[in-house]
Formats: sequence, C-alpha cells, structure tokens
Amino acid sequence: MRFRKWIGSALTFLMAVAFFTVAGSVVLSRVSGSEPNFYGYQLKTVLSGSMEPSIPTGSVAAIKPGGDMTRFNVGDVITFRSGDNKMITHRIIEVTKDEQSGQVLYRTKGDNNDAADSLLVHPANVTGVYTGFNVPYAGYFLSFAGTKTGNVTLLIIPGILLFLYAVGTLWKAIASLEEKQPEANKTPSDAKHPDAIDAST
Repeated sequence: MRFRKWIGSALTFLMAVAFFTVAGSVVLSRVSGSEPNFYGYQLKTVLSGSMEPSIPTGSVAAIKPGGDMTRFNVGDVITFRSGDNKMITHRIIEVTKDEQSGQVLYRTKGDNNDAADSLLVHPANVTGVYTGFNVPYAGYFLSFAGTKTGNVTLLIIPGILLFLYAVGTLWKAIASLEEKQPEANKTPSDAKHPDAIDAST
C-alpha cells in the first residue's frame, strides 16, 4: 500500500512539474512574441474535440517541426495550415499524389469527426508531426494567458504573492525580535547560596 501511495504521489508530482514547465515556457514565448516551443518542440493549444480521445480537448500537444514533409504515412498525426490560415492537427487517412505533378498530398481527418477534411493537404502547409505527448487541461490556462486579461493577471498575481511573502517574512522577523527583547531586559536571578553555618561557640 505504501509503495502504491508513493508511486501515485510521484506521478502527481511529475505531472505538476510537466504542467508548470510547459505552461511557463508557453507564457514566456507569448510574452516575447515568439512561437511557443520547448527543447525544439512546438507547443500547440488544442481547444477543439476533433482529435478526442487521442488528444483531449484543452490540452497542449508537442509537435516536432522540420524534416521532409513528404515522409508521412497513413496513421501519422500532422499539424498543418488550412486554407483559411488556421492551424489544424489531424490524422492522415490517405496518402495520394497529384495526377499531373506527382506531388504527394495528404487526406486528413479528425479522429472524432464523422467525415474527412474537405481539402487535401499539401506538404508545404505541414508544420510538423504530433509526437504523442500532451499535457491535459494546460491549453485552457494558456488560452486565457494569451488574452489581455490573462496577461494582466499573470503580471499582477506574482507581484501580489511576492508582496505578501515579503510582508509575512517581515512580520515573523519583528515578532521574533519582540520575543527576544523581554528576555534581554530581565535581571538575572540571585545566585542561590547554601545556608550560612553558625561557627560561634
């Protein structure tokens, strides 16, 4: 029982570390205006349920960019830019070629969608492949962080917490000094001597 409890606590700790690490990386990236990434992996917020249950709604998915974008096969999950300039992460269900140019094209579909996507995906529009790693629920936080309210909140809350920590530390220091001061003002008690012995005869 203790071993299972220890394993559960360790997993919870690791999940918390992963959440805050990814969240911090994305927040810093958004503040700097760059693409959110972590050790070479792009971090994409998934707020739709089209890839449930493979990629839960509200999660942050790790996407590996670069490489030959014509190398993918049926079953791979890719992130691509759609015709209306939206970033979509769907699974390849068919690899085909243009009859005239011989260019590789991908037919994609969300795992939770009934029908395939209407347009074929050109490799030039593919930005990366899904690694299989995601952090559930982190996307909701990051989506909020990207708003004006979120940006202000993320700047104010740490400041308030830091202020409260400083006040608490100062209060403890003052209380400690007040406790020591009365002790310093006390006069030392008279030393106890043994009763004098009458030596007179």
